[in-house]
Parts: sequence; C-alpha cells; structure tokens
Amino acid sequence: MPWQTERQQASDTLFKAFLVQLVVEADVALSSAAGDDEDDLYDLEALSDDESDDDDEPPLASQTILETLAGIHINHYHSEREPIHKSHSHLHLLFYDWKFNSPEIFRSYLRMTPACFDKLVESISSHPVFHNASSNLQMPVDQQLAIALFRFGHYGNAASTVKVALWAGVGFGTVQLVTYRVMTACCDESFRRSALSFPDDTTKAEAKQWIEDTSCYAWRNGWLMVDGTLIPLYARPGFYGNTWYDRKSNYSMNVQIINTPSLCIVDYCVGLPGSQHDATAWEETRMFQEHGSLLQDDEWIWADSAYPLRDWCQSPYKK
Repeated sequence: MPWQTERQQASDTLFKAFLVQLVVEADVALSSAAGDDEDDLYDLEALSDDESDDDDEPPLASQTILETLAGIHINHYHSEREPIHKSHSHLHLLFYDWKFNSPEIFRSYLRMTPACFDKLVESISSHPVFHNASSNLQMPVDQQLAIALFRFGHYGNAASTVKVALWAGVGFGTVQLVTYRVMTACCDESFRRSALSFPDDTTKAEAKQWIEDTSCYAWRNGWLMVDGTLIPLYARPGFYGNTWYDRKSNYSMNVQIINTPSLCIVDYCVGLPGSQHDATAWEETRMFQEHGSLLQDDEWIWADSAYPLRDWCQSPYKK
C-alpha cells in the first residue's frame, strides 16, 4: 500500500466518520418524520423541533467532523517551520567553472559531457512544461535539467529529496517539480523522434566495417546490437509492486537498448517492470515492430540467448 502522511491518514479517517454520521443522521431524520420515538437512537431535537431557536440548536455531529476536516487542510504545514540555510554555490561552480575548466568533474555530477548536456537542453527547452503564463518565472531549463540529472545519477540516500535540495540550494518541493518537468519533456514522443534517428549510410558503413575488422566478413551485416538492462528502483512501487521484482531480488525497471558498435543509441524502450523478460520487453521497441522497413534483407541485429532467434536477430550463443 502506498505510504501516507499523518495528515492523509487523519483526513481519511475523518472523511469515513463523516460519511457514516451522515447516514446515521439521515436515518434518524426519516424515523422522526415517520412519527417514531425521537429517543430511540439519539436525542436529535434540532431535527424535529421546528419551533426551537436556531441559535440554541447544538451542531450536528457531521458538521463538527466536517469543520475538523477543514481545519486539517486549512494550513499547508502543521508543524512550525524552521529556515534551512542553502546555497547555489554548487550549481554556480557546475555551470561557470567545472563545465569549461574541469569537464570530467561536470560529467561525474551529471553523468554526461558538457556538449551532450547542452544538446539535451536545446532539445527540451521548447517543451510546454517549461513555459507558463505565471508572473513567477521558472528556473532556467539548464538548472532544472542539472538537478534532475544529479538525482538520476545517485542511488539510495544520496538520491533523496533532502540531499538533492541541499546540494542544489533549492526547496524540497522544487526537486520533485523539476524532476517531473524533465521526465515529461523527455518522455514526449516528439523528443524521442527528434533525439533519435536511424543511422545514415555513412554511419552504417562504419559500423559494418568495424564488425568486419573485429570478427569476419561474413558477420559484417550484423551491425546493430540489442540488450536489456535493469535499472534499480529506490523502493518498491506503491502500485503493482510485485511486478517490479526482478530475478536479482531487486525492484527495477527493464530498459531495452539498440545501438551501433560506436555506442550510438538507435532505439530504446523504457517503463517496463523488471520482471519482464528481455524476449518480450523488446517487442515494445520500434526496431522489433518496424524491422522490415529499417533493415535490409541481409542485415541483422546481434543479441544474446535471451532473445528469440530470427533471420534478422541472431545470437552467437545459439546453434
């Protein structure tokens, strides 16, 4: 079951009590209207005595519960907030020093080169999620992307909202928000098609030549490779959690990657649970579904023994 805050637990309990009390009061009101004895269940003189003064009527229990429920949600924070000192020094060093003078440090933080980072910023900057009509402008897209990439590049406690927020010098909620925006932009189909394109003839010829040089001429037409990898999740997902439990005893996500020998990614598939077998997971890729129009009759993809044997998908481990 998904984790709930104390506020949500109290809210759910009061809401259920409110519904139950409404049913009880409605039942008593119907009984009173039918001439039943008013003292059989509750003393609800306020419901039956139309001549009494409204100011003297005690509030109904349902009304009291509803007011208590409203009181829970009237304030965003229930406990007293203490300021936490934060600084943007890490982001400043990242963008104005390490990016130009120490690219290896930049890469260690964001898991990509400065050139690749700039290209990614350019690709997602025009997405509507980074633009709004509010007078409060969003953070620059490059800073939002950097926070999300820093979070993606860490695991366990280092990837927690608190640690990432303190590193970037932003609010805890901002970390969640920028992560959502970046993922929304990167999962958009328009980004997928703009970021990935099938290799041209020159790239294909270079890949075939590499295969021939490292193996033999007969294998040169197998110029693409496919494999799956498991991306560990920080915790068990709240919905259908067991389906994400993989063979390595982790909760993970199955990611399929099709690439050239130069590690240029041609196609990918993300979002499938870790329990999904590679043979069925890769059926969701464009390469599997459109291989007839992407590959020539004498070309194929290299795969391991987890993938089904086809004329266009060969495994060196199968006879």
